[in-house]
Amino acid sequence: MSATDGGANDGGAGAGSGDGRTGPGGDTVAAVVRQWRAVHPDLDTGPMEIIGRINRCAALLQQAEDAPLRRAGLSRAEFDLLGALRRTGFELTPGDLARETFSSGAAVTKRLKQLTERGLVERRGDTRDRRVAHVRLTDAGRDLVDGILPEQLAYESAVLSGVDEPRQGELAALLGGLLGQLEGRLDALRA
Repeated sequence: MSATDGGANDGGAGAGSGDGRTGPGGDTVAAVVRQWRAVHPDLDTGPMEIIGRINRCAALLQQAEDAPLRRAGLSRAEFDLLGALRRTGFELTPGDLARETFSSGAAVTKRLKQLTERGLVERRGDTRDRRVAHVRLTDAGRDLVDGILPEQLAYESAVLSGVDEPRQGELAALLGGLLGQLEGRLDALRA
């Protein structure tokens, strides 16, 4: 396990206990960084402070389970599929949906089966290639997305309410810059 793999139980940045305790005057990652600095004072732990916090925030947000979605009987991943169909406004193939939602093809297939059984999406075969399916929202699916989205956005605003609006804008810009760089270079870094 790397120092910054962000497993939900390790608090990101390699915390061993995963109990959510914070060190004096800081968050969980600050405590972990202090521990690593004591063991390896010669190493630059700066990247751990950023990546560990991003991973820890993501883990905590996933644990919160998006209350409005849960009440509607949807997972975040299912809502992401429905949202992709709604915001693009046209039919998508399962492959398109996998790219739109950063999911595997197998995961998309499984979710589409569940959403089809619930009457939220419809699939139709391609007239030229029977291996290809096209997926669209049903009226019920569109109504569900349109009904949940304002409530979900209000929930997400409440989650971020401890950060004032100018800082939220700064944070969004910083994360957008980081994401843009990672999307452009991460494959090269893996090699």
